[in-house]
Amino acid sequence: MKNIFQNILAFILFPIPVFAKSQTDSSLKTHHIAIFAPLYLDSAFDDLGNYRYDNNFPKFISPGLEFYEGALLAIDSLQKENAHLEINLYDTKSVKKSIQQVLEEASFQNTDLIIGYVSSTEMRLLAAGALHKNIPFVNINFPNDENIRNNKSLVILNTTLRTHCEEIYKFLQRNYGKQAIYVIAKNGILENRLKNYFADIQKENATGPLNLKFITLGEKLETRNLKTYLNPNMHTVFVAASLNEAFAKDLCFQLSPLAKSNYITVIGMPTWDNISDFSLPLYNGLEIMYTTPFYFNPNDSLVARVQQYFKTNFYMRASDMIFRGFQAVCHFAKLLGEHGDSTIQHLGEKTHCLFGNFNIQPVFINKQNTEPDYYENKQLYFIKKADGITSVINAN
Repeated sequence: MKNIFQNILAFILFPIPVFAKSQTDSSLKTHHIAIFAPLYLDSAFDDLGNYRYDNNFPKFISPGLEFYEGALLAIDSLQKENAHLEINLYDTKSVKKSIQQVLEEASFQNTDLIIGYVSSTEMRLLAAGALHKNIPFVNINFPNDENIRNNKSLVILNTTLRTHCEEIYKFLQRNYGKQAIYVIAKNGILENRLKNYFADIQKENATGPLNLKFITLGEKLETRNLKTYLNPNMHTVFVAASLNEAFAKDLCFQLSPLAKSNYITVIGMPTWDNISDFSLPLYNGLEIMYTTPFYFNPNDSLVARVQQYFKTNFYMRASDMIFRGFQAVCHFAKLLGEHGDSTIQHLGEKTHCLFGNFNIQPVFINKQNTEPDYYENKQLYFIKKADGITSVINAN
């Protein structure tokens, strides 16, 4: 692990140029990409360059490092394809230089594309910087627009909760439009927001609105309370309006024995992708579904090669964030290489998607605007788990 950090440090100190044909070919423009990731290098190394954690690896460093590893795979691929690029990596957790200072540096002014794994504050800074330069900023992880408006430079890859709710609503309309749907959750700020999303979407669907029943559960979730919503002669559908994974497991645990004599489907939120327990026999009989904007098919040949590479070299499985970093850097770097200064006008192209698709669409919060408030990846998949079998439905 120490060697991985040393490689990162070298990458930051000596930015990697990726050239096509030859460095002296003046007919080709070199495009510049800035990648921002939370690497915590100042925390990992002391002033003498010694790794602070011996053979240990702090969990808080994992997401940024995994994104970085995915970006490296993309860079290796772009080098083999002779892309004419120069890519610089910045540590968003650096105590020596802030993001604002990076944006103001003379060396940053030729940047043509920003890709970042970011927090809320970092997203706002980079979105403003990208808008000022009129270049795309691709946020790969933060699933919120943070009330950013009038910013055609911002691309949100990790689909917002509002969009998840919209696609779930459409799915329910297509499949269960004639019956009552129970939107169920406990009290909470995020839970109330999700229920409000569904209520707003229902109001906007003047033709063919769903029959949504909003249920607020008490502090203790009990099977006998859920029984009252079941009809043994009908398929019962619950939508869990909660991001809480403990609530998700508790709800499905309580519904699982009831599913032995009732046909029950539970549709949850994107955080349910983190719950491996749903494949256990404990939940047999219950149909569990949730939405996700990222699906990496284990049967895909490229996915399999990446997994084998990490198994052989690092004795680990490639994480979701590694695949996200790989796909995002490859896809948008190639768009930049093809379209240059007009890349913003071509964000919806799907030519270079590696794993499934992006479906990047302009979002107009203010319907009177002629330019989008931002762009968002509207591609969603429904993951279904039933009796230990996982299947995937393309929502779009």
